Amino acid sequence: MTLPIRAPSAILDVAGEDDVVIRVRRHGNTRGPRLILSHGNGFAIDGYVAFWDRFLDDFEVVAFDARNHGWNALTHPPRHDYAHMARDLDRVREAAEAEFGRKPTAGLFHSMSAQAAMIATLELGWRFDALVLFDPPNNPAEGHPARPAMVRYLNRLVTWAAGRRERFADPGELAAEYASARAGRDWAAGSHLVMAEAVLRPTQESGWRLRCPPALESSMYAQGIMLDLRPQASAFPGPVKLIAGDPERERPDATALSNQALGREGGYDYLAMPGTGHLLQLEKPAACAEAVREFLARVGFR
Repeated sequence: MTLPIRAPSAILDVAGEDDVVIRVRRHGNTRGPRLILSHGNGFAIDGYVAFWDRFLDDFEVVAFDARNHGWNALTHPPRHDYAHMARDLDRVREAAEAEFGRKPTAGLFHSMSAQAAMIATLELGWRFDALVLFDPPNNPAEGHPARPAMVRYLNRLVTWAAGRRERFADPGELAAEYASARAGRDWAAGSHLVMAEAVLRPTQESGWRLRCPPALESSMYAQGIMLDLRPQASAFPGPVKLIAGDPERERPDATALSNQALGREGGYDYLAMPGTGHLLQLEKPAACAEAVREFLARVGFR
């Protein structure tokens, strides 16, 4: 079963500080408060539709892919880094407000984009009325007990991404790879194929190719090892929710353990989503959406 992705009501091309263009899509209830969403490294936000489709009746959903991912053209590998992605994110928020009007706006970001949102807030200022950060793969400082597992995890991803298969006969082949991998075995029904369709583009000759080249995906994991990003919740002037994988499940992901420590030590409003790993929005989209709704209602976002 392939999950349907409703056609956007508007498409907006947002210029980065260089000549990169980020293609933004507007979905949902245009009279509702605004949610801005993006994704993790090597993925695309359309692949998370089982999660964000649950907001469309009540919220305006503004979805975008990071540079060199998803709907965006491939460009400027030297600028494929957290600094540019953080500023891209801020420009998307500004452009949505300028084009669609000012209204209460919350950011819902997973993994790489959650880190970009944290950097944007710390360096550029508080731009949202609320933030929800899904399992950011922040690496603890030297000497922290959670650091060795995170370093091993990120190094494995550096190697895996650099050597991953780039071409496929059709999206079904990549969907089968997702489904057979430990990280993908618990995704919601239909999500494997819809994610594969979101991260592949047809080639001129034959077959399909990853939209984000493996070398660029690998580079982001490598950057994550050196990224000094472990802020206290008090560094954010507004409400922030940290929703992470389950540190108590059998063989927990390193990110779940890292975020458990961040939640406790950083004073965050923290939730471990039971039974999930790093890709929790793909594994338990309904529960993740409900956690977002509960948080937004509690902080008076409307």
